[in-house]
Amino acid sequence: MSAVARVLVQRIAVASLVAATVIPAHVGAQPVQLAVTAPVASVAGRAPVPYRVGEELTYKAKFGAIPAGTARMRVEGIETIRGRQAYHVVFTLDGGIPFFRVHDRYDSWIDVQTLSSLRHTQQISEGRYKRSTTYEIYPERGTYEQGDSTHASVSHPLDDGSFIYAVRTAGIRVGETRRDDRYFRPDRNPVVLTGLRQEAVQVGAGVFATTVVRPTIKTNGIFSENGDAQIWFSEDAHRYPVLLKSRFAKFSLTLELKSLVPGESPVDAAPDSAHAP
Repeated sequence: MSAVARVLVQRIAVASLVAATVIPAHVGAQPVQLAVTAPVASVAGRAPVPYRVGEELTYKAKFGAIPAGTARMRVEGIETIRGRQAYHVVFTLDGGIPFFRVHDRYDSWIDVQTLSSLRHTQQISEGRYKRSTTYEIYPERGTYEQGDSTHASVSHPLDDGSFIYAVRTAGIRVGETRRDDRYFRPDRNPVVLTGLRQEAVQVGAGVFATTVVRPTIKTNGIFSENGDAQIWFSEDAHRYPVLLKSRFAKFSLTLELKSLVPGESPVDAAPDSAHAP
């Protein structure tokens, strides 16, 4: 029970972010530049992005037919990390299954100019298991730090939380297969995304025209190469991830968008007065 439950609840938070998303390059081709279509937020000195400060997406989670709690993605604000402005984004999961409660939180700080990760934290509470981890990520050095240890990273790194925002910025079209090696822990690369089809779906938050994307990653979890995960991204300028479905081992996992808050207008999204060192 503990092994199955752990993989399910951890991957709903980690893999659904990491494998669902990349800033890609075409397979078998030279790397391409990040292309943005109709950005929502464009402010002088910042890269154009399809999300806003204050945006909050709330999901209903299910394992098979069993309700498993609520997941949320939120753009908290713009803070300062080591002298650089960064979007602070948060993913939380609260719920679990009977006799195994989950309260997880993942924070990421994304440079507003380069959209590279600068810091990533994980606060995990799953049953009796507790863990807090901080990764300090240095794009200019190509390294990351965990505690007292320094490790090699990649250029323009992305972490578990920032990947979902990166794929929203880049967009995936039907018929495209893209890959990228930008996950900050090199041994987990590459992440591959395939645009499958266009489809209209109805979820709690409404009816959306979407592009369905299949993600795969080097993992034994719900986004493994042998799995059948699919993610529905809205086809508007926001590219909201509105639905996720996957089969893992003998279980199925569903994340369905039940409500959304668009956030502030770009001109109102000024840096917060609080600074993170």
